[in-house]
Amino acid sequence: MESKKKVVEEQQSHEKVVNWEDYQHEVARLSSLSSAVNEANYNKSLMQEKLNDYLQFEAESLSWSNQLDEMREKLEARKLVMGNTSMNLKVVQEKAKKQEDELNSQIRSLLMAGTSLSVASRSLQEENNSLAGERGYGHLKNVQKLLRMRQQFLVFQISLLYPVKVATGHTFDQELDSYSNNSKSGNPSGVKALDASGSLTISGLHLTVLPFKKMSFFTDKKEVQSSATALGYVAHAVSLIAFYLETPLRYPLRLGGSRTYICDYAPSVEPTSSDFTSISLPSLSSKPMEFPLFLEGQDTTRSAYAVFLLNKDLEQLLNFIGVESLGPRHVLANLKELLNNIFSPDYINL
Repeated sequence: MESKKKVVEEQQSHEKVVNWEDYQHEVARLSSLSSAVNEANYNKSLMQEKLNDYLQFEAESLSWSNQLDEMREKLEARKLVMGNTSMNLKVVQEKAKKQEDELNSQIRSLLMAGTSLSVASRSLQEENNSLAGERGYGHLKNVQKLLRMRQQFLVFQISLLYPVKVATGHTFDQELDSYSNNSKSGNPSGVKALDASGSLTISGLHLTVLPFKKMSFFTDKKEVQSSATALGYVAHAVSLIAFYLETPLRYPLRLGGSRTYICDYAPSVEPTSSDFTSISLPSLSSKPMEFPLFLEGQDTTRSAYAVFLLNKDLEQLLNFIGVESLGPRHVLANLKELLNNIFSPDYINL
């Protein structure tokens, strides 16, 4: 109740008593105040709209500013990438420049080589033309054929001087079997054949030496002399063939008929092994040693080694014309093989 009273009292205190004479004036004043309030409210609404527009513009401006910042960051990143790309491009350009210089240098070298090759090709063509002429390769082949035909003729004269033939009652196809049977059954005179078959002869003489042991009182002196003579024939034939073929012998011969020697420049000590196929002597000096192609005294080691060296000379001549040796003990067989190959038509076309 008291609060109501207070409200009523406050209303009464705000109430204003206006005289009738001032009523018109108050109404006019209130009307002007009401117009002013309405105008103020209108201006307020306009200001509120402008404020809202400004706030919206500020929000949009802030959003644009954020987007602009993001675009600037992307632009900076792209600038960085472009800078790295530019540096890499410069490095690649420098490498390309170096490679271009190297390529130009190689091209110049290639051009120079091509020029040299052209000159060499022309020179080769001129040489080929000269070889194809009357004094060229064809003429050389003809001269070589004539030379080999002359060599055949000279070696044929040697074969007439020292004929290598098969003994009577044997054929060349039976020689190896004959030698094998003879070596198995033994020789009552204590003699072993050096030729491959045991049936080949040179000028009618068999090539035989005593076994590699000391000679006894019962040794056949005629057989020993016959073998020495046969070895002298072989040595002379080998020396002549090597001279006609223009082939220096690895083991030179000092001819003396049945007292022929063969020289060896390798050893400086005398051989002591009885098996001449396995002799390996050290080369300690260049002074040659001579080994007899005949039995000298009672020791047969030096003679066996001399026969071995003679067969090596035959092997050298066989290899010179492209033929393999028949073996280290086949002296007469190797000599006959050498003669047969020189007489063959294929020798002229070597």
